[in-house]
Amino acid sequence: MAKNVLEEIKKDLDSYVGERVTLKANRGRRKILQKEGILEQTYPNIFIIKVDEDRGPRRISYSYADILTETVEIKIKNKNTKIGSISV
Repeated sequence: MAKNVLEEIKKDLDSYVGERVTLKANRGRRKILQKEGILEQTYPNIFIIKVDEDRGPRRISYSYADILTETVEIKIKNKNTKIGSISV
């Protein structure tokens, strides 16, 4: 069952590749990373977000399980859509 949920999250993200997103990631010990970037690519187990920083562009990867466990929150910038919202 969990595999189906992860596949649904991947399908959601697939449709937004190339879109501007807001990333909010819990890094542990009260460290929250908040960045804006572009959903660059999705792969079978991970997705890549390209973030522009002072030092130049940087790519950050997360797994779909990170969205499922709410460690990572992705919002599509111009649509204000949250990815991975689970309705039970």
